[in-house]
Amino acid sequence: MVIKMRIWIVSISSMVLIGATMLPSAMAADQSTAIAAAAPAAESWLKLVDKGDYHASFERASSLFKNSISAGDWANKVGAVRKMMGALISRRQKNATYATSMQGAPDGQYVVIQYDSSFEHKQSAVETVTPMLDKDGQWRVSGYYIK
Repeated sequence: MVIKMRIWIVSISSMVLIGATMLPSAMAADQSTAIAAAAPAAESWLKLVDKGDYHASFERASSLFKNSISAGDWANKVGAVRKMMGALISRRQKNATYATSMQGAPDGQYVVIQYDSSFEHKQSAVETVTPMLDKDGQWRVSGYYIK
């Protein structure tokens, strides 16, 4: 009876260890899937901003974005910055990172994407776009920053 009990405990321990080692690779796959889904949402949203269609970019943003700024304030602020930068010359994705927690935002699924960008009046800039998985299951931009 004791021998069977030890074998059973060893078997359960082995299953727990196997499950624990599989968890990081499954999480990495989920993160890669999220990044792959969020990137096109960020890029199509950026095209609206590049065209100066700030109203459409606001409408396609996440509910979190819309709750943090009015459409008019968004258009005024981003319009002033983009006018100062001039037309987009080039943009190349630099990196993308998955996160479930962001400072100043509720927990959720986020992808922070940085682009090396060049504008007419600013040769070297870093644009940070943060899509999030919105309430309806769609990836939408929740933040935008140019440095």
